[in-house]
Amino acid sequence: MLPWLSPSVIAFPPPSEALDEPDGLLAAGGALTPAWLETAYRHGIFPWYAEGQPILWWSPSPRMVLFPEEVVVRLSLAKRLRNGGFSVTFDQAFSRVIGACAEARSDAEGTWIDEAMAAAYCKLHHAGLAHSVEVWRAGQLVGGLYGVSLGKIFFGESMFSRCADASKVGLVHLARHLEQHNFALIDCQMHTAHLASMGAREIARERFLDYLEQNVNAPQPASLWPTESS
Repeated sequence: MLPWLSPSVIAFPPPSEALDEPDGLLAAGGALTPAWLETAYRHGIFPWYAEGQPILWWSPSPRMVLFPEEVVVRLSLAKRLRNGGFSVTFDQAFSRVIGACAEARSDAEGTWIDEAMAAAYCKLHHAGLAHSVEVWRAGQLVGGLYGVSLGKIFFGESMFSRCADASKVGLVHLARHLEQHNFALIDCQMHTAHLASMGAREIARERFLDYLEQNVNAPQPASLWPTESS
């Protein structure tokens, strides 16, 4: 039976107790407050649920991760990075980025980022834990991503593109920036062909949790999240 979490007590089962099918489903219930979310990420757990469902918490195995130094930039993407007319910022339009990520896509039914989820991450952003990457062209927001940063781990949540390769441009900038600050990895959660093409790979949950234990409490420099364009 799936554990039901009381909203009044922040406590999760061990990730090792997650179901094999569906892969990684750990618990239901709880709340989407900053305290709940921070605790979840520190233990390798994240929320994901469809509209109309209760809050569901996950810790899949294997875990898709991107080591910043392993980001793959193929020739066509390298050309776009040089000549695509893009500029990239951090934390300049968080609510717009999450709003764009929440828009229903042609290849999916509905969206998993409902109003409660978006509001929760906006609160986490105001608390200094959630961050966005914005990709601009000709003054328009054309791509981006957002996630949670704790210690030397960045937990990616979602990305979007409104023109070819815009989200890839954002991810490359993020990976290079995090590599400069000695981040251990970017958590990509679940396997997708898009992330695999960028160099992400699967590791066992136990290894992922070891990375968390070693890096999630590391101090972050005040200059980690610059706001200037690049």
